[in-house]
Amino acid sequence: MLKAPSLLTPPVADQKPHSFSHHGDTLQDPYYWLKDPGYPDVKDEDVLAYLQAENAYYEAVTKGDKELTEHLFSEIKGRIREDDEGVPYQDGDFDYRWAFAKGKQYRTWYFRARTDDPFTGGGWQVLFDENETAEGLEYFKLGALSVSPDGRYLAVSHDSNGSERFSIKIKDLGSGDWLDDAIEETSGELVWAASSDVFFYVKVSKEWRPFNVLAHPLGSAAGDVSVYEETDSSFFIHIGRTSSNAYMVIRSADHVTAENRVLDLKNVQNSLKKGEFSPLLMSKRRENHDYSVDHAGGRFVIRSNRDHENYGIFVCEGDPGEESWLAQLSGDDRRYLHGVQAFDHFIAIEDRIDGLDQITLLLRDGSNLQIPMQEAVYEVGLGTNPEAGQTFLRLGFSSLLTPPTVMDVPIDADGQPGDPIVRKVQEIPSGYDRESYRSERLMVTARDGTDVPVSLVYKADWKKGSGAPLHLYGYGAYGLGMSPSFSAPRLSLLDRGFVYAIAHIRGGDELGKGWYKAGKLGQRTNTFNDFVDVARALTSQGYAEAGGISISGGSAGGELMGAVLNQAPELFRGAVLHVPFVDVLNTMLDADLPLTPIEWPEWGNPIEDEGAYKTIKGYCPYSNIEAKAYPPMFVTGGLNDPRVTYWEPAKWTARMRAMKTDDNLLMMKINMGAGHGGKSGRFERYREVAEEYMFLLKCFEENSQS
Repeated sequence: MLKAPSLLTPPVADQKPHSFSHHGDTLQDPYYWLKDPGYPDVKDEDVLAYLQAENAYYEAVTKGDKELTEHLFSEIKGRIREDDEGVPYQDGDFDYRWAFAKGKQYRTWYFRARTDDPFTGGGWQVLFDENETAEGLEYFKLGALSVSPDGRYLAVSHDSNGSERFSIKIKDLGSGDWLDDAIEETSGELVWAASSDVFFYVKVSKEWRPFNVLAHPLGSAAGDVSVYEETDSSFFIHIGRTSSNAYMVIRSADHVTAENRVLDLKNVQNSLKKGEFSPLLMSKRRENHDYSVDHAGGRFVIRSNRDHENYGIFVCEGDPGEESWLAQLSGDDRRYLHGVQAFDHFIAIEDRIDGLDQITLLLRDGSNLQIPMQEAVYEVGLGTNPEAGQTFLRLGFSSLLTPPTVMDVPIDADGQPGDPIVRKVQEIPSGYDRESYRSERLMVTARDGTDVPVSLVYKADWKKGSGAPLHLYGYGAYGLGMSPSFSAPRLSLLDRGFVYAIAHIRGGDELGKGWYKAGKLGQRTNTFNDFVDVARALTSQGYAEAGGISISGGSAGGELMGAVLNQAPELFRGAVLHVPFVDVLNTMLDADLPLTPIEWPEWGNPIEDEGAYKTIKGYCPYSNIEAKAYPPMFVTGGLNDPRVTYWEPAKWTARMRAMKTDDNLLMMKINMGAGHGGKSGRFERYREVAEEYMFLLKCFEENSQS
């Protein structure tokens, strides 16, 4: 095991008395003080001093490993084409593309007047250079980049500190000047009105809940007009433009229930004059009814789970009310319809049959067909398809062995697909030979008899029973499945003899919504048990030796890491917990946090439901740390993270230090200038991957070939 350096003393957080009671149960939380009451403005000197002490300890511990980290970083960076560029696309009167200049961290976006063939020729002009805006910032993330329908204005939103509070600014593309219009504290989403003199955006509250859609007339000093305000604190608002460009969709939802309104983008000025808008409600919210809306070809297209948990596709022409929806395609226990986009002559559906991704075309005559794929295990999804009338479908394809690939599938007038045209395959400048690697898919039987899929990739010369290290990754929450996709950084582990495995545990949606439901609320422990059972099966079947598995997960996957470390720490050689949601009980008991009410459908409401309280208390990683031996751990967090607040990893680390009985390494790194996703630059984010891989290699130091 990787031991803590004996000559370095880790920080010891103070323990301050704090207790709380719910449902007749009293709990002690001596590290409650690490939550700054002024959050998101963290100024408490004691809190900051502790975080800085942990960061100083991390730097001291890893000082001797800087050369290895830099070597890994150089390897990973060598797999990135420095002058990379995206596949051009057409939208309205313009062609668009993005490109990275050599050595630059961020993209430059280009446009030109529409051409016959966007893949040839020059004449590109700079639309927006992310690097200029990001200069001098520790963090930068582009939100929206949207040209007005008349081509005159560019609207840009960006986040400059990782807090996911986006600023919006407007540029006159004719003069090149930035307008005085500037809006702060938004979700980053925006939609232009058809007239190009008004745009819509979503305001976020002080607590970071997107709650109010507003209309902003360019140059107006009269103030913005509210279009729709969501008063239920458990619902967040999102906005988007339909494929037809005719409507804005206002989606108000939590994790299981949705309500959508549509607003005609052509009749905005009349509403502004009246000072009120009346977006059209499609289906009033009712618990556990989730649906989404698109529009093209003169009809609304709805994806809804009203008839089956794996969704169905409906259409309606004219009145979009639910009574007018006509069923077109139904999901079933084997088939999960998880995405849809409307086009003028067909509907494109992202679906999954027995866990395998498919793209289905639903034609005007009601028939449907699947676009064939060339590999047995892969991920595929809809790419950039901005025009409802386009005669092709752009897809993104990847597998454990195939780098990300962009391809266009021609669609004829009858909706029949032609042979795919490959537009781009991610280049690996330092070299990549897919024949040097192998992948496979296993089914592991969990303790309750459920078969759990596992995807693995390794070098072609790897052999079972060799004692080689194995790294196991998992997430298992929110119905977000982990696809068997390619990772260029991962090659640094594979080339050093690692097997890399992905456990497709319950809580994701790999096998449909039933798979998701079987890992949430009262069944949440299935997720943790699945992961532990996969680890045990990989050990017993010779993919890893006893105690020879490292693990990692982030956010809700960090919660997974904490839970399995409490349940079976002896299985693991080391663990990486990225922005881990480990203080579940305290967070779900704090209704003032912006993400708590919206999270109750996922985890349960322990304030009102004693059963939910007992369930969460029973698995909450922070609450269940015990006085026993744990493997080495590397914990990360972000001071500006609005999703998993910084005090969750901080409290976990503090309590773990005080209670664990081993002398294995435990270190935490809090990013003081970023949020949930870590650093933002395309190279700097890989430096953090290199730091993680350094830790993993140190955990297996006797096995590594670094």
